Amino acid sequence: MTTASYLVIGASHRTCSGVIRDRLATDDAEVPGVLERLRAAGVTQALWLSTCDRVEVQAVHPRPNEAALAIAAVMAERVGMATADFSDQLYTRAGPDAIRHLFAVACSLDSQIIGEPHILGQLKAAHRGAATLGLTGPELEAVLQAAYAAAKRVRSETPIAEGATSLAAAAIQVARDLHGDLKRCSALLIGLGDMGTLVLDGLREAGLSRLTIAAPVDRRAEAAARRLSGHFAPWADLDSALAGADIVVTATGLGRYILSTAMMEAALKRRRRRPIFVVDAAIPSDVDPAVARMDGAFVYDLADLERVALQGRVGREAATQAAWSIVDEAVAAFARDRAERAAVPAVAALRAHFERERRRLLADHSGLDAGSATRLLVNRLLHPPSEALREMAADQDGVGLAERAAAERLLFRLFRLDGTAAEERAADERAADERDEDERRESGRHLQ
Repeated sequence: MTTASYLVIGASHRTCSGVIRDRLATDDAEVPGVLERLRAAGVTQALWLSTCDRVEVQAVHPRPNEAALAIAAVMAERVGMATADFSDQLYTRAGPDAIRHLFAVACSLDSQIIGEPHILGQLKAAHRGAATLGLTGPELEAVLQAAYAAAKRVRSETPIAEGATSLAAAAIQVARDLHGDLKRCSALLIGLGDMGTLVLDGLREAGLSRLTIAAPVDRRAEAAARRLSGHFAPWADLDSALAGADIVVTATGLGRYILSTAMMEAALKRRRRRPIFVVDAAIPSDVDPAVARMDGAFVYDLADLERVALQGRVGREAATQAAWSIVDEAVAAFARDRAERAAVPAVAALRAHFERERRRLLADHSGLDAGSATRLLVNRLLHPPSEALREMAADQDGVGLAERAAAERLLFRLFRLDGTAAEERAADERAADERDEDERRESGRHLQ
């Protein structure tokens, strides 16, 4: 029986540039086509997870190396590169490492901002998309449901999510201090990083009514604008959009500065020096550090917001460690469950074999009494393994001896022979003690 293996192939903020991730990323409308390409490549249990931090395929396949090559080829095709040239931009996880990675993603432990709440919803959406196209199966469903359960535990048993939400609350506080009523403010989101989106969600809940979205890939910004009921600004028009914004949230993480002092100076001049509150939510930074020294530009990065929120780093690290402990516990429990399920067919086959031998014996020896019948049945059942052990014993080379020792250990474990022998010895000792006690009493009566 071939056993399916879990694997994850992807590109994230840790392995490749934002430019490559933008080329690899998909809108909702593009996902079915990508999944069909995976199916055509022979990967029939898979989901395509596309976020601002990562684009990855989580899959199950009986030949993981073969599947990894097929998935990498589909990804390379999307970015217009040869697979060999693109492979060093990817990470690959297989087996237990893939399972642990998937759990960590679901629990927001692999995000740029630990504890951000969007990733679980994005994972579930990717799951639904794969299920709609018939690209999920029992193995993939099992690991995803276990990952969701782990994420629920992390959210309920640790304060890990409080760090991310408190950063958004701090941004709201600063924005109100600077601009007052947010209903009169307009905001510009540059890039679609998860922390930027989180801050923006908080601002909108606090009353922000006007939103414009720009991103290096216009189609992604336009799709996000539709989803968030905002306006779309082409990347080429970023200067004009900047001038119209009271609040700017940057979240591209491209590895270069998106907002320069020249851009900010031009925007402030057009605004007649009305201030701009800038939240640099990107890692690495999107904003030239010199912008923070300009009159009228109030720049806060994530560390600044953390200080405003009074979130101690020690407390966050403790919450992260607690979350990882839950993940590791959940991964171990999942592995045990799968191992137990995998053993069921073997146990069923063994039981069926024993039952066949029992019926055959009863048919051949219907007149035997219970004692004779059970002795004969035991001999029949033990004959094949006894012969196999004798053959191993006859093979005196190193391989044969090791094989026999392993088989004997397995027999002792499967049938708990060590425990049985210990119980029998204990019973014998109790019987001997009772005999000694009886003899002492008898001797006492004679002496009297």
